[in-house]
Amino acid sequence: MSVIRVEWQSVYLDNLNEMIIMTWKFTQIGKIPELKNPILIEGMPGIGNVGKVTADFIVEQLKAVKIYDVFSYKFPHSVFVNENNLIELPTIEIYYKRFTKKGKTNDLIILTGDIQPIDEESCYEFCDAIIDLLLKFKGTEIITLGGVGLMEVSNPPQVYCTGNNKEIIQKYVIGTAAKNKLYGIIGPIIGVSGVLLGMAGKKKVPAATLLAETLAHPMSLGIAGAKEILTILNKKLSLEIDIKKLDKEIKDLEEEMLKTTKELEEVSKQSAVNKLKQQLSTDANYIG
Repeated sequence: MSVIRVEWQSVYLDNLNEMIIMTWKFTQIGKIPELKNPILIEGMPGIGNVGKVTADFIVEQLKAVKIYDVFSYKFPHSVFVNENNLIELPTIEIYYKRFTKKGKTNDLIILTGDIQPIDEESCYEFCDAIIDLLLKFKGTEIITLGGVGLMEVSNPPQVYCTGNNKEIIQKYVIGTAAKNKLYGIIGPIIGVSGVLLGMAGKKKVPAATLLAETLAHPMSLGIAGAKEILTILNKKLSLEIDIKKLDKEIKDLEEEMLKTTKELEEVSKQSAVNKLKQQLSTDANYIG
């Protein structure tokens, strides 16, 4: 295992074991693989966690192999409690998938994790590091994934596509349900999913984003939107993922959300009753 340390305003890319960019540390897991024209897929937490759900499902279904753990003092100052009731620091992870099937021209690098960089400066630093890593693997393009928060969502959710050049946008729009008319509909693309596109353009790396509609609610999980994005990626990248496996997760989630909604309704009713009792009590005291 090797550790790639990152120091202020220093960039060294002599080999894959010496990548130094600002305040980020990449810890290598296992051997460096030889990849064939890899495409980077980014799916980090965000609106509806659409990108993360998609990326995690790809990692799981393709049995992708972890290559880097990423750590930084720029992470949010919080920890998670896991299923074993133990504390875990947030992580960002990078996986790869190498295809052996004849005719496959692109391997994959998949970027996912628990959190995003905490501020604007660290987001730019992180994206710069990721692009340089991709270039060392002779990567050919970047696809970022995310959600569009709405009060109402189409059935199925609509997917929008934009990027840093027209050619790569057309690649993911032609023959799919993705729409490339975003102006006036979608505002700024915030975080890694957006900054990666802009930074990639500066380094002449084609990059596109797929954004799926999802509910603009902090408790919403955009699995339906993730399914629509996966459908596009499956077709364009020939991933051969069984998307039907997501259907059960969608059904289970809907049942869970229905139960939660009913519970919230009961809480709301009880709250309303308590407020009414309090009001009557106050009024009675005032009248008497």
